[in-house]
Amino acid sequence: VCFIPGGLDCSISFVSHVLGKVCIHGRQKEILSILLPHLTDLTKSDCIWQRICWRLVECVPDRCMEVVVLGFVQRAPGADVLSRLLGNLVVKNKKAQFVVTQKMLLLQYGHPTMVLQNLLGYLALDSLRRVLLIKVLKDLLETWGSSSAVKHSPPEQQRYISQAILICLSHLREHEIESCRQELLTRMMEGVKCHLDSNLPQIRRLGMIVAESISSKINTDGPVLKFQYEEDDEAKELKSLLVQTPPSCVVPSLPDGDRNEKADAAMSVVLESNKESHTAAPVKPDEESDAELDSDDDLIPYDMSEDKELKTKVPVYIRDCIEVLTGSEDLDKWEATVRALASLVRKNPAATREVSVELAKILLHLEEKTCIEGFVELRQRAQVAVLTTDPIPVAKYLTSQFYSLNYSLCQRMDILDVLVLAARELSCPKSHGKTRHSGAQKPYIQLLPGSDSSKDWRRIVEERIKSKTRRFATGQSPVEQASAPNEFNTVAGHFFFPLIQHFDRPLTTFDLLGEDHFVLGRLVHALAVLMYLAVNTVAVTAMGKALLEFVWALRFHTDSYVRQGLLSCISSMLLSVPAERLLEDLTEELLETQSWLGDVVEKDPDGDCRRLALQNLLLMENLKKKLKTGP
Repeated sequence: VCFIPGGLDCSISFVSHVLGKVCIHGRQKEILSILLPHLTDLTKSDCIWQRICWRLVECVPDRCMEVVVLGFVQRAPGADVLSRLLGNLVVKNKKAQFVVTQKMLLLQYGHPTMVLQNLLGYLALDSLRRVLLIKVLKDLLETWGSSSAVKHSPPEQQRYISQAILICLSHLREHEIESCRQELLTRMMEGVKCHLDSNLPQIRRLGMIVAESISSKINTDGPVLKFQYEEDDEAKELKSLLVQTPPSCVVPSLPDGDRNEKADAAMSVVLESNKESHTAAPVKPDEESDAELDSDDDLIPYDMSEDKELKTKVPVYIRDCIEVLTGSEDLDKWEATVRALASLVRKNPAATREVSVELAKILLHLEEKTCIEGFVELRQRAQVAVLTTDPIPVAKYLTSQFYSLNYSLCQRMDILDVLVLAARELSCPKSHGKTRHSGAQKPYIQLLPGSDSSKDWRRIVEERIKSKTRRFATGQSPVEQASAPNEFNTVAGHFFFPLIQHFDRPLTTFDLLGEDHFVLGRLVHALAVLMYLAVNTVAVTAMGKALLEFVWALRFHTDSYVRQGLLSCISSMLLSVPAERLLEDLTEELLETQSWLGDVVEKDPDGDCRRLALQNLLLMENLKKKLKTGP
């Protein structure tokens, strides 16, 4: 291509066919890494070479067009270079148009952000191609606003589509936005609803960011949408795509003499502007400033350095706490009661059992009267304390209320959280001489450093030496962990079975299999945790069988969060139920589950679901090997 005789007509279709053949046979990287830099240099200032390059790509056979266009888009250093190399190929060739406007944007999602910027910037650099840019934006918004696409496509693809939408918005002009403003608004409202309905936090945040960006583009003068989400690096990167980067940010260098002259001129301008600003600043006379003084400044303030804050007396009886929480108007006393209730319940288990259900009901409906820091955690601690103190009646009450009318979704999820935390506490072994409270609420305890840290230096050094020392003795370890009976053993069924009974019965305000699928996902994950904590309990086999039937009924759920929970349930069942019981009582169910897990590994669009399914298949294989090698 580089040695065409000057002034002679020639055809380069043979070279185009050779280029297509080489690329389609897997040598795209090798040939384009050499050819593209030469074409980039030759087309910088020579329009003849630009036409030669356009003709070179246009004559590529249709069956090779995709791989050639893809190679050019991926390896071009910028959108302006790509425009010089391809020209209006996407307008003239239908196959190239399909690859650029459909396949690379809607059917593939593995390209880096730079490729997207090259592709969409190429469409925006010519008036004939801008029609395709607006069409691409509408197609992307249609996919982004489709509830089916949000449910069935992986998060990586949805992030890719969101990036493409933001880049398209950065290239739109005012008159183009004005012509399709109503359509953009309609697509935005449909899409943000689908994304906010998702159970996955990253999907919800993608919807918020894209909706904010569209709103800022179509409402330049009026109010815009604003959501609350974490401003991390990913969010900043997505928002930066709205700012169109120039094709080249290199400033042409000046000769040394011109550079010095321009620098001196700029310095003089700055100095003059500073002088003008100083002279223009108004000076306020002392009389005006004295007149603005308030006459109250002459009053002498009271000395309050020795004043002490009055401490509210905390109730010492459980019934007094109930009276304060239900009818007291003293907000300080109410706040002190909320803070002290959990420890008071654990110190008085006998008194708590007398009113445990009543106290659980009060805490479930308790609302924040004052602005208490960590109110949700304090209430949750008290609920867990009541439930662990009197497990059976309180668990019966909470599980019955989960499927009752007139409860908010937040209250139902609070019930699930309390049941899981209490089950975790009951299943942990308690050492003698220590209260249950010390190990139960570990996430909420903050260890405060002592006033003199030098006293513990010997213990710190010994622990560090012990952690660094390798011991090769095969004898018994000198330190044994304290053992105690599993308190969750006798109450596991009361936590588990009522939750699994009525999931398929819709209520007036609560439909787990319908629009309340987020609560269904939380329920499924809670059941997985309860199943895992029930290891070595009497009811574990019955729980495993019931859980497997529950999973089988929901295995084709459209929400990925729910499917992840179902696969976690399978893992918990395989880890908790004895292998002998699994193969004797659940042989057919396990075979069907194994076949389903194989389909999930191959076909599920969600990466986490595929990973969990593969882990479950490995667990099944390990169980088989364990039984074969056993006595």
